[in-house]
Amino acid sequence: MSKHKPPPGPAKDRGAASGETLLGRRALLPLLAAPALLSGQAWAQDAAGWPARTVTIIVPFAPGSSSDIVGRAMAGAMASSTGKPIVVENRPGATGELGARGVIRSAPDGYTLMHAPISTWAINVALRPNLGYDPVGQLTGIMQTVRTPNVLVVNPRQVPANDLKSLVAWLKENRASYSSSGIGSSDHLTAEMFKQVTGTDVAHVPYSGGAPATTDLIGGTVQMSFQNLGSILPQIQDGRVKPILITAESRSTLLPTVPTAAEAGLSDFVIYSWQAFGAPAGMAPALLAKIHASAAAALRSADVMRRMAEIGFEVVASKPEEFTAFQRQEIARWRQVVQAGNITPG
Repeated sequence: MSKHKPPPGPAKDRGAASGETLLGRRALLPLLAAPALLSGQAWAQDAAGWPARTVTIIVPFAPGSSSDIVGRAMAGAMASSTGKPIVVENRPGATGELGARGVIRSAPDGYTLMHAPISTWAINVALRPNLGYDPVGQLTGIMQTVRTPNVLVVNPRQVPANDLKSLVAWLKENRASYSSSGIGSSDHLTAEMFKQVTGTDVAHVPYSGGAPATTDLIGGTVQMSFQNLGSILPQIQDGRVKPILITAESRSTLLPTVPTAAEAGLSDFVIYSWQAFGAPAGMAPALLAKIHASAAAALRSADVMRRMAEIGFEVVASKPEEFTAFQRQEIARWRQVVQAGNITPG
């Protein structure tokens, strides 16, 4: 007669070992999560004392660019109110990608921030399918800082048109070209959107900035351009270029006789070249609120507001959630323009 035999020792030992391992892993999980949890708690605690040392604002474009000018004005006002140094560091390269990636690699502790234009925050995503960073998922959007509309201007010696209707008619009867401050710039994509909605075919001539693009417009190398209000205003005032329309929601006090795109006959053509302030992803809400309040107060200070008006910018200082929603809308909008125009980075 057979007898029941207990399971051999090794199997029993293996079962015990498995149970011990499972228990050990469960006990280890809180320890593995502890560094991240402690880091988040530390950054949240640091919010009350921010800034305790020098803050660096990275501008991913060269000194003298509009994002640099606005960033430095904001940084100066923030430093005055906080009593701590807030410095601007320029890291130009790859249309903003180099500086953005540097910010992404930094800790979300409030001491490495970024101020950058529309290209870095939105257009790059629409234009470059192999972009090396995600400005939505890898960055914390603090606010849209400023915005400025574009003005459609023409060479008055070459283009006889004085309004949109006559300009479109002239463009359909004549070979023409437009200048931009570079492939993927706000003025480039605004012009491409203009071509799509008006059914015109105008050749693109990209330059390395707004200044040379305007110089060749005045000289007659190209016949038209969309340029930021502040940068093109002096040339409009001295008659070297002729304004046709402005892409703002309402007329500008700087150009009160120039109609908006809607007034001229283009619906859904409100376009701004904008800039935004941000930080690495994962910033604690309390710290985000503290930095937002400091930046908003700086932008709304009398000196900064005056300076922004002088260079054609409107202060926005939006809330973080407002900016995130706006950023997603802008990415979708410009992706549609890029795809419809079969536009490539070049």
